[in-house]
Amino acid sequence: MPSIKKIIFSFLLLSGLMILSAGSQAQIPDEIILSLKSGNSKVLSSYFNQNVELVVLDNDNVYSKAQAQQIVSNFFNNYNPESFNVIHQSGKEGAKYLIGNLNTKNGKFRVYFLLKQNDGKDYIHQLRIEKQ
Repeated sequence: MPSIKKIIFSFLLLSGLMILSAGSQAQIPDEIILSLKSGNSKVLSSYFNQNVELVVLDNDNVYSKAQAQQIVSNFFNNYNPESFNVIHQSGKEGAKYLIGNLNTKNGKFRVYFLLKQNDGKDYIHQLRIEKQ
């Protein structure tokens, strides 16, 4: 008969694996995080849906992918990123979101975005960059 210690260890191990596998479902692509850290609007916009709900400073509307890329590019040109830290990310199958802090040479911003999956690829449907 197995000892109590082995049963408890097995239970904790299985619980940990279940938690890790559940967390991986809400994983945001690393390219998106790196593009926010480096201010790479080209890579970031490659994840934009055809139309993106965008709030960046005074720009607040639904924009085409090309328009959204231009707005984000202008933002990064004026606010060169120094760091980006993820505060929270979560989601479920088919939809994920992230909240983070973007520190730039000219100010601090809170970043929110919503990803939805289509044909196995993640697309940014909403992006907000708001002054803190």
